[in-house]
Amino acid sequence: MGDLKQHSLIKAQERLRDQVGHALRAALIAGELRPGSVYSAPGLAAELGVSATPVREAMLDLAREGLVEPVRNKGFRITEVSERDLDQYTELRTMIEVPTVAKVTRMATKEQLEELRPIAEEIVTSAREHNLIGYLEADRRFHLTLLGLAGNERLVETVGDLRKRSRLYGLTGLDEAGKLVSSAEEHIELLDLMLAGDAEGAEECMRRHLGHVRSLWAEARNEPVGRPASTGLGSTR
Repeated sequence: MGDLKQHSLIKAQERLRDQVGHALRAALIAGELRPGSVYSAPGLAAELGVSATPVREAMLDLAREGLVEPVRNKGFRITEVSERDLDQYTELRTMIEVPTVAKVTRMATKEQLEELRPIAEEIVTSAREHNLIGYLEADRRFHLTLLGLAGNERLVETVGDLRKRSRLYGLTGLDEAGKLVSSAEEHIELLDLMLAGDAEGAEECMRRHLGHVRSLWAEARNEPVGRPASTGLGSTR
């Protein structure tokens, strides 16, 4: 029984780590944790109402995703992305995703494409319901699943890495203004063009969509900083 109790404790710790990670991602997306700022695990733990250990573990998970970086004896700094970086990420994604969409339009079956519709609808629903984490997660699944239909795993990995490096911060203001919905609806437009066999139209839609995403990045970066002294995280309990 001792081994089973230990196993149960480990599972509980893992769940807490995941809960903390979810709360931190939400704070990043909302702009409550600001790029360039350093946060200590004990300080975040106090706001979340947990011990510092699961916060450190969750922050290490975020560091592996490139969202934060450890700062010796201080905590973790929220990584910053320059405008030049964002322009280059957008250029690379355009070079990869636009022609790949045309290729998939010509080679994928209607059944394969229709399997993407629930994800596209989930993106729109999440945007309308102000579910920012759900919006970004569904958007990630849609794009990577679509690219996966081209049969090149390295291509999917490359775009996945570019998405991580250009993660959106501070989306709350844009969400409240309803500016994410139009971007979300472009996924359904893209899918309909692909199902119609319109490869050129799909290319243009993807190019426009990525440009739209880049403009959202710019607007998110210009959002007011708000209260720098607090993350507004609340408690996970």
